[in-house]
Amino acid sequence: MSGFVDEAQLHVKAGDGGAGAVSFRREAHVSKGGPDGGDGGSGGDVWLVATTDVASLLAFRDHPHRRASDGTHGGGKKRHGRAGADTTVGVPEGTVVRTLTGDTVADLATVGGRWLAARGGRGGRGNARFLSNRRRAPSFAEQGEIGEERWLDLELKLMADVALVGLPNAGKSTLISRISAARPRIAAYPFTTLEPHLGVVRAPSSDQTDIVVADIPGLVAGASAGKGLGHRFLRHVERARVLVVLVDLAPMDGTPAEEQERILLHELGRYRPELLDRPRLVVGSKVDLLGPDLAPSPAGEPARPGWEPEARISAVTGAGVGPFVARLHTLVTQARAAQARPLQSVVVHRPEPDGVDVERSDDGGYVVRGRPAERAVAVSDLTDAQALDYVQHRLHRLGVDRALARAGAREGDVVHVGGFTFTYEPDR
Repeated sequence: MSGFVDEAQLHVKAGDGGAGAVSFRREAHVSKGGPDGGDGGSGGDVWLVATTDVASLLAFRDHPHRRASDGTHGGGKKRHGRAGADTTVGVPEGTVVRTLTGDTVADLATVGGRWLAARGGRGGRGNARFLSNRRRAPSFAEQGEIGEERWLDLELKLMADVALVGLPNAGKSTLISRISAARPRIAAYPFTTLEPHLGVVRAPSSDQTDIVVADIPGLVAGASAGKGLGHRFLRHVERARVLVVLVDLAPMDGTPAEEQERILLHELGRYRPELLDRPRLVVGSKVDLLGPDLAPSPAGEPARPGWEPEARISAVTGAGVGPFVARLHTLVTQARAAQARPLQSVVVHRPEPDGVDVERSDDGGYVVRGRPAERAVAVSDLTDAQALDYVQHRLHRLGVDRALARAGAREGDVVHVGGFTFTYEPDR
C-alpha cells in the first residue's frame, strides 16, 4: 500500500461552548441572595499548521476526523467553566485547503503557516450577567454555542527547489537515487514511479546550501488533460523553482530526444503557461548506452552539433553528473535570490462584521443574517418568558427592526433568524 498520499478529505469539529449556570446566593441570614451563576467555558478551536514533521496526507486517509474539546459548564458562586483545549493538526508544507465546493480558503506554503479551520463555540453567560435594574432576579442563562463543523479537501503540492520532469522510463528515479539518498523503486519499464519522491542534494562547495529535488512520476502526451493521472503529477511541479527536463537519449520506443522535449514542454504549458517561464535545464540521460563518440566531454558539454540537450549524463556510471549538479546549484541559488521573501511575513487579522443583513427567503419571508443576531437566538431558551424578552430586546439593539423595515417587511411577514421563526410586527 502506498505510503504517500497527496489528496485527502478532513472533517473538523470545534468544541462546543459550555452552558451558563442559573444560580442564586444561598447563605445563612441572607433570605434573598442575588444571581451568581457563572459563565460556561468556550470550546476549543481546530487549527491547521504546516510542519516538516509530516511528508504526506496519509494520516487523513483512514482517519479524517479531528475534533477540539468542549468547554465545561458554569457553576454557582460565579464559577466559570473551563475553556476547551485547541486541537492543532499538522499538515505537510505546501498543503492547499479547499471547501467541498472548490473554493480555496488556505495555502499553507511555508513551515509554521497557521489557519483556523473551525472556530470553537462561545460559552453561554450565566444568570449573574443578566442582572439589571429592570431584571433583579434573572431566572435564565445562555446555552453554549455549537462549535463550527465542516468537511475540507486537502491537496498537497510538493515544496522542492527542483522538479525532475520526463516521460516514463526516462531515468528520473535512477538520477535522484544517484545524486541524493532517496531510493525510489527502479525498473526497466514505464510507470515504475507512481508517487513523487524528494531527495536532498548536498552542496558541492561549503559556500552553497543543499537543495531539494523532486522526482515527478512520468508524464505522457495528454497529461495536461488528465491522461495518465497527469493532473495529480503535474501539480507537484507548480512550486518548483527550477525544472529539469530529462530526455532519454536511448529510448525504448524510439522517440527522438527532441520530440520528448517538445511533448514535455507542451504539456507543462497547457497545464500552467507560467511554468514555461521558470528556469529550466534540458538534460539527456542514459548516455552510457550510446557510442563513445557521443559521450559527454569532461566539462559536461554536448559533443555533437545540431539540437542538443544542455547537459548529457549517465546516472548509472556517473558520467557528467558532477557538472550537472554544480549547474543545478547555480540555477537554484539564482532562483532563490529572485524569489527572496521578507524574513517575517505580516499576517492581517480582519474582524468579522458585527452588523446584520436581511435577505428574502424562498417562502416569501425574510432571513436575518449576522453572527450576533443568530447567536442571540441560538444560545437562548426561548421557552422562558424572561429569556424571550431579553432576546427581543437584544435584536432591537442590534438594529434588526430597522433592517427589516428597510427591506420592506410588513406586518404579518415571516422572519427567520437562525433556527427561530417569528411573525413580524413593526415597532410602534
